[in-house]
Amino acid sequence: MNHNMLNSNEILQMVNDYLEHIAYDRKPEGLYKPIKYVLSLGGKRIRPTLMMLAYNMFKEDPETILPSACALETYHNYTLLHDDLMDNADLRRGHMTVHKRWNPNTAILSGDSMLVLAFQQMAQCADDKFKKIHELFTETALEIGEGQQYDMEFENRNDVTEEEYIEMIRLKTSVLLACATKMGAILADASDEDAENLYRFGEKIGLAFQLQDDYLDVYGDTKIFGKAIGGDIVSNKKTYMLINALTMADQHQHEVLARWIDMQNPDPQEKIAAVTEIYNEIGINQLAIEKIQKYFQEGMALLERVKVSDDRKQEMIAYTKEMMKRES
Repeated sequence: MNHNMLNSNEILQMVNDYLEHIAYDRKPEGLYKPIKYVLSLGGKRIRPTLMMLAYNMFKEDPETILPSACALETYHNYTLLHDDLMDNADLRRGHMTVHKRWNPNTAILSGDSMLVLAFQQMAQCADDKFKKIHELFTETALEIGEGQQYDMEFENRNDVTEEEYIEMIRLKTSVLLACATKMGAILADASDEDAENLYRFGEKIGLAFQLQDDYLDVYGDTKIFGKAIGGDIVSNKKTYMLINALTMADQHQHEVLARWIDMQNPDPQEKIAAVTEIYNEIGINQLAIEKIQKYFQEGMALLERVKVSDDRKQEMIAYTKEMMKRES
């Protein structure tokens, strides 16, 4: 086993150290303090970790791409900051969201600056890689905006198909994981074929990851999952679970679901219990588990195609499995 292969814990340490020192010497403090706050709330740092693990499959010095890897984390947290504002969410990772702790205008402006900081960090890659990296990053960022827009539009529709939903989460969540793995490959001078397979690997893992999020929102354990159970049900979020329930429900089940969806100010616990019961009757939980497995296995098959020795893939495999084990 090669000794210069970093494990995900070592990467996490590097990423957190780097993020602690981003552009905070700039003024005014009122603009940068919320950015520092958001980036200090932790999170699993999945995107920079995937990028550095992908790079490390081909090359020995993953610490050299730390700025670009952290660019993805800054960008990801910027999207969360603005998502929270759009959703009017009070909490993120158990802490007050920026628009609650400060105000909406601060959330908009600090978020905008985070986006610019992300591009600034991304540009610190090797000159000969910049054009490719910049194109991938901008295309990904545009897709994520598209995914968020679909997500908002779906809120007012009760006829969203599973296919539409999968495409929405691919844009909103998957492409950033795919971008991370492909960027790692590009920066490590991997072949186009390997870079493409790593992109598609990241995409499939992203789908599995997001569907698992949907699943855990209903069937997870608050202590492990880190957020309240049933939030998606309360807010009528069009998840994989609800979309399939609406499609597969018999007439009676459909009427019950529709009643809860349309009800003004229902008791949250009652609504969660009633909707979950219908999910159980229809077998949505099993359906979701099978779909998660399917995407996970497709992702692993794509990783297998990458032309490096198996021992160089071990960290990526271990990390991906760990990522998916946020079990209920």
